[in-house]
Amino acid sequence: MRLASLLPQEPALNAATLAQFANALRALNERGVPYLVGGAYALKHYCGINRDTKDVDLFVERSQLDRALSALEDAGFRTEVVFSHWLAKAWVGDRFIDVIFGAGNGFGAVDHGWFEYSEPDVLLGVPVRICPAEETLCSKAFVMERERYDGADVNHLLLARGDRF
Repeated sequence: MRLASLLPQEPALNAATLAQFANALRALNERGVPYLVGGAYALKHYCGINRDTKDVDLFVERSQLDRALSALEDAGFRTEVVFSHWLAKAWVGDRFIDVIFGAGNGFGAVDHGWFEYSEPDVLLGVPVRICPAEETLCSKAFVMERERYDGADVNHLLLARGDRF
């Protein structure tokens, strides 16, 4: 028996949740809110690694946070600023979108450079921009000192994109 089969697994997102997430992305686009997609979706974009995820990570500049949360509320999400220096959440049922505008340590804020070096993609049928690989690596590296270890993601990003950093 494989070890992975012994560990509790996060259920894959169902079609209804994916449709709600797509609706959220469309609402942000329609309102002209600048945002970037990160997390598992950025890892797929840069490394070709596809894995189940429980959420969507969006990155915005702090100055755009209120506009982003308003668009998400209009799309049917309940929003809250969880940590005033870096994180808000938009809930739909028990699933959520992380709206990240800085690092949890209070040091690194999302800024215009993130957008300048982002890359286009399509997520759930919606045109989006993906966080730059360098910023994705930095945000993954920070997670190493919190509740989980994203070292494998850091390694994959270095292997896939390190020669272009």
